[in-house]
Amino acid sequence: MRTDVMSKVVPVILSGGSGSRLWPLSRSMYPKQFIKLNGGELSLLGATLKRLSSNDGFGKPIILANNDHRFLVKAEIDAARCTPRAIFLEPVSRNTAAAIAVAALTALKDDPSAVIVVMPSDHVIENQSLFIDAVLRGVEIAQQEKLVLFGIKATEPHTGYGYIKEGDQVGTENDAFTVAAFCEKPDREIAERYLQEGRYHWNSGIFALNAGKFIDELAVFEPTILEAAQKALASAEVDLDFTRLDRAAFSQSPNISIDCAVMERTASAVVLPIDVGWSDIGSWSSLWNIAEHDKSGNYVNGDALLLDSERVYVHSDRALVTTIGLKDLIVVSTPDALLIADRNRAQDVSKVVAELKSTGRKEHEQHLRNHRPWGFFETLNLSPRFQVKLLHVKPGAKLSMQMHHHRSEHWIVVHGTARVTIGDTDKLVRENESVYIFATQWHRLENPGKVPLELIEVQIGTYLGEDDIVRTDDMYRRAADETR
Repeated sequence: MRTDVMSKVVPVILSGGSGSRLWPLSRSMYPKQFIKLNGGELSLLGATLKRLSSNDGFGKPIILANNDHRFLVKAEIDAARCTPRAIFLEPVSRNTAAAIAVAALTALKDDPSAVIVVMPSDHVIENQSLFIDAVLRGVEIAQQEKLVLFGIKATEPHTGYGYIKEGDQVGTENDAFTVAAFCEKPDREIAERYLQEGRYHWNSGIFALNAGKFIDELAVFEPTILEAAQKALASAEVDLDFTRLDRAAFSQSPNISIDCAVMERTASAVVLPIDVGWSDIGSWSSLWNIAEHDKSGNYVNGDALLLDSERVYVHSDRALVTTIGLKDLIVVSTPDALLIADRNRAQDVSKVVAELKSTGRKEHEQHLRNHRPWGFFETLNLSPRFQVKLLHVKPGAKLSMQMHHHRSEHWIVVHGTARVTIGDTDKLVRENESVYIFATQWHRLENPGKVPLELIEVQIGTYLGEDDIVRTDDMYRRAADETR
């Protein structure tokens, strides 16, 4: 591999998606990029972090993330043993154009000839070596002041993807083309025509961009986006491992994609068709497509018994799932929600999420297991006057010093050792020991050990909401409206 090419490559990872079509596994506070799908060892974000960082010569990645997910992102970075160039927190969602502008401006500070490789955090790439080769080829083209889109070889008349029509050949290597047209998600008839013609490719959302050229084109087509990104960077503030973009400035950016802002309007766009085993995991049916099936075409992740069933996808986080005589269904069971859908209508799961939002339900937001920078808590039982939770605290982590007005808490340690502060008193609480904290008492929980701490928390009171927390200090620097 050419190190002179690779030294200019800056991976840019976009991790702001919500993944509503993978509900109920994906929630707005725990979207699909953080999930280990189909029994994989890494989450989708973790796999993306390793995709280019595992190759010497690529620069440190720039990551753009939703503020609500920042500690989840940090946990994935640590698990992947990755050292990012920067983790930018987007104060509001403004689609991909503004985010990529921030990344391009950052890359140009270090290298005026930088090329950025933009990757969503929730895609699957099965053939890593072919993908690296394609990236390097895309970088070579981008160095010629081009903006390269990676088109995916279409294998079926898919109606859930946008398409790119190739134009004239670029150069003499026979592998890249000008962009003749961008096509929106087609209906079945049009998608079949695209497939037959052979000059249409799925739009992967992956780019190799000459950073300077991209900024120049953005200044021509969408100067408001560029100005917003420049001001948001100029007034950004460092917060722990993150860089917070200025809210007022970033909010001024139009809410549009890179395709609409630049790629559909520039004369410098190039499509590079690739075949690397790509999937954007946009629905449960796409997960079934890439899964290893049994002889009946079924896939099971979790505890399930399938009788006389064909082409069924089952995911179960807890309970045994059984099916009899079913065909072409998606069954997803989580502790608080169950989805049963026709596999051919898996795209419509987003309509369920929209309905949950419109009716004021909370199942689209959060699992019973809530992840926090110190670990997680999981609701085990909830009643009007009490609730029971499992608290899992990572080694060396601690909760903020806090107080509750409306509830008292009883903690029973079931694994590890807890250091508990109540008022001015510190004590160690070991396995099978407990401690009681009255309402209005200041307290803190800490794991001083080298193994995870787990305890059962029983809350009793007139109000049990997570917003009944008053803090005096917080090592994680959370806002007043962030719980735990």
